[in-house]
Amino acid sequence: MSWRKGGGDGGVSRRWAVLLCLGSFCLGLLFTNRMWTLPEANEIARPNDNGDKGNTLVAAECGPQKVQHHDYKDILRVQDTHHVLIGIFECFGCRTLDKTIASLETELSAARSLQESLLNGSPVAEEFKLSESIGRRKYLMVIGINTAFSSRKRRDSIRYTWMPQDKKTGEKRKKLEEEKGIIIRFVIGHSAISGGIVDRAIEAEDRKHGDFMRIDHVEGYLALSGKTKTYFATAVSLWDADFYVKVDDDVHVNIATLGQILSNHALKPRVYIGCMKSGPVLTEKGVRYYEPEHWKFGEPGNKYFRHATGQLYAISKDLATYISINRHVLHKYINEDVSLGSWFIGLDVEHIDDRRLCCGTPPDCEWKAQAGNTCAASFDWRCSGICNSEGRIWEVHNKCAEGEKALWNATF
Repeated sequence: MSWRKGGGDGGVSRRWAVLLCLGSFCLGLLFTNRMWTLPEANEIARPNDNGDKGNTLVAAECGPQKVQHHDYKDILRVQDTHHVLIGIFECFGCRTLDKTIASLETELSAARSLQESLLNGSPVAEEFKLSESIGRRKYLMVIGINTAFSSRKRRDSIRYTWMPQDKKTGEKRKKLEEEKGIIIRFVIGHSAISGGIVDRAIEAEDRKHGDFMRIDHVEGYLALSGKTKTYFATAVSLWDADFYVKVDDDVHVNIATLGQILSNHALKPRVYIGCMKSGPVLTEKGVRYYEPEHWKFGEPGNKYFRHATGQLYAISKDLATYISINRHVLHKYINEDVSLGSWFIGLDVEHIDDRRLCCGTPPDCEWKAQAGNTCAASFDWRCSGICNSEGRIWEVHNKCAEGEKALWNATF
């Protein structure tokens, strides 16, 4: 074809050529709009679809804006469904986690409430004690006798003097628990090598007498503060008592007199009972009762804060519970009686100094018994217990004991 300006028989003018092109383009658009139907929603391509559906997607993407809007709407709908399903699965996990968190928060709140009530004497403490004590018998006191692996003779001397116990059956001790509400146990931990010879010996002795309280503690003289802490925490978890008593295994005790002293303070929430003292802080290494942390108590020559002597002391249930809750953060000094006194500094605690808890051996306790002022505990100050207690405790018992009838006739 040749282009000519004029109109001859064998050619087409430029104007007509332009008009024919426009006409053909319009006819093509009309034909396309009538024959090309819009894709349905199920024609949207998915990752695992075949190649034909992929071609449909390409055609749809090249179509009018309306087709693109339709595709995006369906895709968003699929994505929303996916998110809802994920949310449902996550919700189940969240609910389980929420329940666990809520349970822990409740326990933590109860512990905090108890601790706060111990500090300020609020009525919350009474409510907590009421709910805690349901199903548990109430006792007057738990007496824990601090003993060691090597103190078998001391334990036997106590069993046959001031501790009510039959030689074989132990019925008297059980009767004391049931009728008088008094628990007595020898308190001991375990050796550094658990299950060793000394541990097996204690187990055999316990099978015979049944009067031990085993605690999670490694025995050692320099670890008495930790043992005292563990004893109170364990005892308060085992028995619901008004008082918890710690006594050494070389001290003579009159149980009825001790019970009368403690019962006079039963209505007080936070009491710390013993023979209060304030001895010097010893700074010289090598001497007995040396204090490695003496610098905390000020200048040399200073004295300790007031605290009960370690041979025998008693604390009320609220204080034993306080020790149990805070046992992981309570500081331990080398001397256990100092440690106990330090744990109560800053608390609203009533210190009760009763000299009947630290009488001397005969003739001191004997004269007082004859005068009607029976001692609750007797020992030698110079030995921090009864000197040679395995043999001499019999002498103390014969001259200073209150008598067996006093215990069984006592009312607390």
